[in-house]
Amino acid sequence: MPDTLPDRLLVWYDRDARTLPWRGLTDPYAVWLSEVMLQQTTVAAVIPYFARFLARWPTVQSLAAAPADAVMAEWAGLGYYARARNLHACAKLVTQWRGGRFPEDEAGLRQLPGVGDYTAAAIAAIAFGQKAVVVDGNVERVMARLHAVQEPLPKAKPRLKQLAAALTPDLRAGDYAQAVMDLGATICTPRKPACGICPWQSACESRRLGIAERLPAKLEKPARPIRFGTAFWLTDAKGRVLLRRRPPQGLLGGMMEIPSTEWSETQPADPTSQAPVAADWRALPGEVRHIFTHFQLNLRIMAAKAGPGGRPSGLWVELDRLGEHALPTVMRKLVRHALAKAY
Repeated sequence: MPDTLPDRLLVWYDRDARTLPWRGLTDPYAVWLSEVMLQQTTVAAVIPYFARFLARWPTVQSLAAAPADAVMAEWAGLGYYARARNLHACAKLVTQWRGGRFPEDEAGLRQLPGVGDYTAAAIAAIAFGQKAVVVDGNVERVMARLHAVQEPLPKAKPRLKQLAAALTPDLRAGDYAQAVMDLGATICTPRKPACGICPWQSACESRRLGIAERLPAKLEKPARPIRFGTAFWLTDAKGRVLLRRRPPQGLLGGMMEIPSTEWSETQPADPTSQAPVAADWRALPGEVRHIFTHFQLNLRIMAAKAGPGGRPSGLWVELDRLGEHALPTVMRKLVRHALAKAY
């Protein structure tokens, strides 16, 4: 019986693979949905979203036919909202132009909205059984440690992909890709890797050198900049709160928001000049902080009652129906803060 590294890993995977709701599925739609959701998001966070999406839209055609607002609202809280816009656009393209069939090769998959190199390789391998090199953060960490690659990320990425390609087998490429990711997620973890139970321990160069926990090396990240802004909690005589839609492009594009000033490097000197309507605005105590990928956002909140003559643009929403709208996480934080401080 062959005893190559892929063989050893697949034996381990067949015995100890994680139980995940998308495991064992070969429907390209389900594989694509799970892979898009898993981009820059934890498995634990994705599981309930994946189940809800599949229950509500079991086929790519049903997702394509869904209103954009419904898709965004179902996605709310999962973050990186451009993924949701691309998800809907991709479903429409696959339905309208390909009759609901996904491309089977990496080159064709990369032409779809929101599908990059990693996602294309994952779909090709898992859904279509093609030999494709699937490389995410887990795989990079495993390869760096297995081969003791001490060049720091991101410069080491091409080298790590070459090493991953050299190990990818012709058969069971999808299982192998998931096995390497499982290895990184459960054994070859960022801190305190469980080298003693790793199926690749005897071949691991960084374990031999005693440097496994130091790899992969990474360049020091610059400090995350801070942006500031003011949000406006405006209620009417019926107790409804004003929401408005953000522009379709850019950060949180197309999502609903509590109206706010522009987010900039300094607090606006007179934030009420950007308020949705002239009113008797008062500042609420405290602020809301939210971490985006490239910056931290600090938002103050001002509250007011709309006068009878004010006609701000937007949508008046009852407080108990806010959950029906596509409010991203930062806006949900604003709602909680305002409800706690404004009444």
